[in-house]
Amino acid sequence: MLNELTQSLNLIISQTQANLKTLSIIVAIPWLVFAVNELLGKRLLLLGILPRHLRGLPGILFCPFLHANFNHLFFNSIPLLVLSNFILINGLTYFILVSLLIMLISGLLIWCFAKPGLHVGASSLITGYWALLVSDIVQHGTLTTLILGILSVYYFAGIFFGIFPGKKGVSWEGHLFGLVAGLATGFFLPSILNILVG
Repeated sequence: MLNELTQSLNLIISQTQANLKTLSIIVAIPWLVFAVNELLGKRLLLLGILPRHLRGLPGILFCPFLHANFNHLFFNSIPLLVLSNFILINGLTYFILVSLLIMLISGLLIWCFAKPGLHVGASSLITGYWALLVSDIVQHGTLTTLILGILSVYYFAGIFFGIFPGKKGVSWEGHLFGLVAGLATGFFLPSILNILVG
């Protein structure tokens, strides 16, 4: 058991070191978009999700890269960095597929069911990553997934409480549908991977 624990920890550490360049790009993208958006007088926010309006559909893909203000982006950057790394431990292809599924599922749900108004931010994607990592404990049951799931809960348990209405100006639907998307991705991903590999 101790040997297996050591192997899992070494895997996480070595993969984290290998992921540093990719992680820097992942976090840099929303900051670059934010800088451009500020220069353009926040016009890029119009590319967010506008529920039940056709012009809001592109926001399904753009939403995670857009943030309303500095604090919004700053407080999303740390969980985005850490949870992206945990997902990347399974490889870049896995990370891209997971990210696209969470973005599409959560984005469509926000577009269909969220309250009127623009929805922007990486919160749905972050919550999706978190839900997937926690569900992986049950889905896969390996020591590595257990460690990653426990770390996710320990450091980012507050993500779960974002799914409840309350704080003004916060898209709780984004958090809720991100959670749903993460769980759905965890459930369907093995079948999708089998189809792609097969």
